[in-house]
Amino acid sequence: MAEPVAPAPAGDSREQREAEPVMVAALAAELGLQLAPRRIPLPDGSHVQVDAASDDLSVLCEAWAHQGPPKSAQRNKVIVDAFKLSHVAHVLGTSPRVILLFSDEEACRALDGSGWAAGAIRSHGIEIKVVAIPDELRQRLRAAQARQFR
Repeated sequence: MAEPVAPAPAGDSREQREAEPVMVAALAAELGLQLAPRRIPLPDGSHVQVDAASDDLSVLCEAWAHQGPPKSAQRNKVIVDAFKLSHVAHVLGTSPRVILLFSDEEACRALDGSGWAAGAIRSHGIEIKVVAIPDELRQRLRAAQARQFR
């Protein structure tokens, strides 16, 4: 007999971790190339983990599965992701295509508009893309965010 699954703790982000590969797969299909999580070593001996990159590092991507408008701290997390991607692109020196990936138009609106963060993202050549995800997954994400008080 299968053991019952314990309810997820309030802050657990399992649904977000499950959604990101779905989002990356949708982007990979759209772009017609393979994307996978990647640990990228940097010249100073440190490394950066990105949610997705092509084998030749011509595409770098961070995915954010949040649904709905973000709160300030959440928006700042995505700005940090954008800065990370910009830094890696600069260090690589190869002018990769850099993408912030969303699955909800509302979630990216603050970074795709007229504020300073949107301007900074554009000036660093970072693309914002929104991919479709299954409605069932979208509902699971919304339920998780309600549980997480997000």
